[in-house]
Amino acid sequence: MIRIAVYARVSKNDATQDPQNQIVPLRDFSRAIGGEIVREYVDFASGGKGDRESFLKMLEDSGRREFDLVVVWSLDRLSREGISNTLGYLERLKRNGVAVKSLQESWLDTRDEGLGNLLISIFAWVAQQERLRIVERTKAGLDRARRAGKKLGRPFGSKDSKRRPRSGYYLRHQNAK
Repeated sequence: MIRIAVYARVSKNDATQDPQNQIVPLRDFSRAIGGEIVREYVDFASGGKGDRESFLKMLEDSGRREFDLVVVWSLDRLSREGISNTLGYLERLKRNGVAVKSLQESWLDTRDEGLGNLLISIFAWVAQQERLRIVERTKAGLDRARRAGKKLGRPFGSKDSKRRPRSGYYLRHQNAK
């Protein structure tokens, strides 16, 4: 029986993004392909950086060959860091004897060489472009809010203002004293 690790990632830890929306179908998928789930990894972080705690643990455990296959919802759940980083992660897993299979993208199965490598490169690029668009939309929304006169940032004296001394809002209040 194939030993499977489930990897899920959502960007925010709030009610709008629940990793169970990925985990439950991934569990069903793993059983359907005849596998046994031996590990589950979940991150609440952007896919734009590789320093996600569970992601790093999954890579580390792959080096100890604790599983044979990682199943993911889609490639962008694994990484949105661009082609070279995403391919680097997939190559590292492959060197460790671990394949990656996507539930939503049937073409993504690194056990199958050939066309899959080309498609992985294309979709890694697409995932990176989506991340860039998210950043642009966020900046545009913040700019619009500033123009409308909305104050952004945490107010001085909020519970974490002392830990965030570089926020502009905090510095404005400090300089005003």
